[in-house]
Amino acid sequence: MKRKVRLSIFSSIITVGCFAVFIAIFVVVPQGWFFCFYGIVVVGISLLGLYYSPMSVRVTDTAIEVVRSLQIKEFLFADVKEVRLYSPTIGVFRICGSGGFMGYWEWFWERELGRYFAYYGKASDCFLVVLKDGRKYLLGCQNAPEMVEAICGRMQAV
Repeated sequence: MKRKVRLSIFSSIITVGCFAVFIAIFVVVPQGWFFCFYGIVVVGISLLGLYYSPMSVRVTDTAIEVVRSLQIKEFLFADVKEVRLYSPTIGVFRICGSGGFMGYWEWFWERELGRYFAYYGKASDCFLVVLKDGRKYLLGCQNAPEMVEAICGRMQAV
């Protein structure tokens, strides 16, 4: 089973707005050392977004996979303790990462969960994966309840 990650309206606006600002500054800034420095920063930010930004979530016979542009993050069923629906609350604190640019990814903290790593595009499409070693991952994709059911069904079969 595979489901796409869809971005929230806020995340879409932030992503398009950031790229528009990046391009506008390239047009305005005269060529020189700042132009080169700025180019390196923009390329770095874009590569980070491509590396971490989730595109889809899929379930295989042995694992949950977060498909990203440049890499696939895998969570083996043997390492998973719990999977349940969960939506981040208003009290979320971003430790490091993206709060909307190309989705929500990297480290976050909130009172109920503590620290967790996120890969999602829309808060209402999220589910929580807790590993046996205590690490927590908040993943998101279209039709999250169906995805959680599929994951739980596969975990029981393994």
